[in-house]
Order: sequence, then structure tokens, then C-alpha cells
Amino acid sequence: MPKLLLKFNSAVIKDIPLDKDRLTVGRSPDNDIVIDNPAISSRHCKISLEGGTYYVEDLDSTNGTYVNEKRVKKAGLHNNDVVGLANHGLVLIEDALAPQAAASPDKGGRVGCLRVLEGAAGGPEYELKGTSAYIGKSDRVQIPIKGKGLFGSAPEVAASIHRKADGYYLIAVTEGYPVVNGVDIVGSVKLGEGDIIVCGATKMQFILKEASEP
Repeated sequence: MPKLLLKFNSAVIKDIPLDKDRLTVGRSPDNDIVIDNPAISSRHCKISLEGGTYYVEDLDSTNGTYVNEKRVKKAGLHNNDVVGLANHGLVLIEDALAPQAAASPDKGGRVGCLRVLEGAAGGPEYELKGTSAYIGKSDRVQIPIKGKGLFGSAPEVAASIHRKADGYYLIAVTEGYPVVNGVDIVGSVKLGEGDIIVCGATKMQFILKEASEP
């Protein structure tokens, strides 16, 4: 099911499933998504599904609604687009999977796995059994990491990995922090077997393995 990630600055604070065709966003408690911030209008914007595409529409808010840092009155949204509302953001994650695809995205029936090569903050290996997994220092993520050097402490949520019909995708929640094969990631990238993922002081390798393996 598609969802929104509610962010404050760079930290993800809530997952919101898009389980209906229209949601309102604002400071007032009768909104579907309530953001208690004086810079947010009582009824700030709405997000609606129209013809298979999600749109965000500003509801004459005081401080405006932005999509990828551009002020809009109404705009269509695509995967990983960021709706900016003062210091908050709503990131659209389109993670709709057919049941068969969710069970086995790899033709050989294998599942993805992250093997920690350096800077372990938890276990040595993480099997990506669900449709999504988060990487960061928060105690709510599935894959913990360490910070490094000038970055200091790692972000609460640095990246997420989503399982789709055609494979696994890494999405930069904190843009530019995850590095895949030496490239800073902004947006998303499809992972290939053997790819090296670096987040701060933690280096991992993406592999595919049989789900029954220990």
C-alpha cells in the first residue's frame, strides 16, 4: 500500500498509510494528518487520488505548500516526492505490490539480505523479509548504523529499502547520506547483487540468498 513518511527536518517521525482517496493536512485536530506547529495552517493542504495519481493541493495556507522545494497550488506527486510544510515534509512512497511479487521478487525465489562488512551497530546480517526496511540510528529501524567523521551521529533514518515486483530499491530518506558503489544517493536506486552500501561508518553489501538459509 502506498504511504507517506512524515518527517521533521531530516527525521522520520511517522508512517501514514494512504488507505483512503482523500486526506487533509493541517494544525487543527480534525485533519487526517495533524501537524502541531504554528507555521502550519489549520487546514493547510489536502492529498487526493485522482485517476490513479496522487495530487497535493494547497488550501490557501499562510506559509504555502511546496513539492521538492517549489511552491505549488496543486501538483501531481510521484514516488519519493517531498511535500514541504514549514519544517515538516511528507514523502510519498509508492510501495504497492502484487501478492506474488511480494513473496518472491527474484526469479530464483531468493530474498535480499544486507551483510555488514564494517562498522556493525547490530547483527552481522539482515534478511529483508518484509516489503520495506529502514536504516538509521533510531531504535525503530530494522538496520542500525553508526555515524562517522564530519557527519557525527548517524541520522535517525538515513534510508529505506523497498521490495517491489522487479527487485529491491534503496530510497535516500536523508538525501546524500547513503552511498551506493561510491555514489551519493538522492532519490532512489535499484540494488543489484553485490552492491556496496555505505551509511556513515557502516558498510554493507547487498546479496540475494535462499530464504531458508540461516
